[in-house]
Amino acid sequence: MRKVLVIDTDILCVWLGIPRKDDCGPINDRWDQARVNEKIQLEEVDKTTFVLPLATLIETGNHIAQASHSRLEVAGKLAEIIRKSADDVDPWAAFDNQSVLWTPEHLRKLADEWPALANTGLAIGDATIKRLAEYYSEQFEVEILTGDQGLKAYEPLAPAEIPRRRKR
Repeated sequence: MRKVLVIDTDILCVWLGIPRKDDCGPINDRWDQARVNEKIQLEEVDKTTFVLPLATLIETGNHIAQASHSRLEVAGKLAEIIRKSADDVDPWAAFDNQSVLWTPEHLRKLADEWPALANTGLAIGDATIKRLAEYYSEQFEVEILTGDQGLKAYEPLAPAEIPRRRKR
């Protein structure tokens, strides 16, 4: 089964090298740029598809704009990822694959779900990433690449593989 890697803001910030965003995750599971680079390279070799959620795009862009320096350089790196996602360039999934999640029907579902999630501390951006991961999990194995253990807990379970019977 093909794999999809949904990239969260904290990991993308570390990967891009946004000033003061050099690591993320809990003390016992830190992500720095070297670890993120290694993970991304391994996933590329495995032909994993990368997904750039809308929330990640917006939040990362905000962090870049608020950075103390290197804004133009880092913004250029994010712009390149946006272009690849817009143009469906491997390993990036086409950005418009997510458009179904922004229809009135899906927005109503988000509105119905989110207050209870907010009560647990899940931000609305993370709630949209959760829904995106669930959407992709209908056809793919999905990993949410994040240093946020709260969001990671919402990662969809991989579908059980059904063993094949041997023909006699």
